[in-house]
Amino acid sequence: MKYIQTNNALKPNGHYAQAVEQGGFLFLSGILPFHRETGAYVEGTVEEQMREILANLDSILQAGGSSRLKVLKTTIYISDMEEWGRVNKSYQEYFEEHTPARSIVAVSNLHFGAHLEMEAIAWV
Repeated sequence: MKYIQTNNALKPNGHYAQAVEQGGFLFLSGILPFHRETGAYVEGTVEEQMREILANLDSILQAGGSSRLKVLKTTIYISDMEEWGRVNKSYQEYFEEHTPARSIVAVSNLHFGAHLEMEAIAWV
């Protein structure tokens, strides 16, 4: 098992790794909307938060020897299902023709009051 840690993504603020690689698979922890360089929480719209989450995702995937085209499964936790369409649009723009398996889970709230959090599984 190999732990993945990059300085180009939000550093863990607890007892977990950004990602873990095992058996050719990369398991990414939940990513909240924090700016990769400043560490500041990104307040704003669902789209703004999603952009920052996806930028962190890119950095962690790259550090683990993977890419967005190798993402197999994502789980998105969303605090307001009324925002589903906007989340889906941002997600589609990011992945383009690639369509990983996905779950969207409605939650009553997320840490820091975030609109969303996302985790992923990719292959290396």
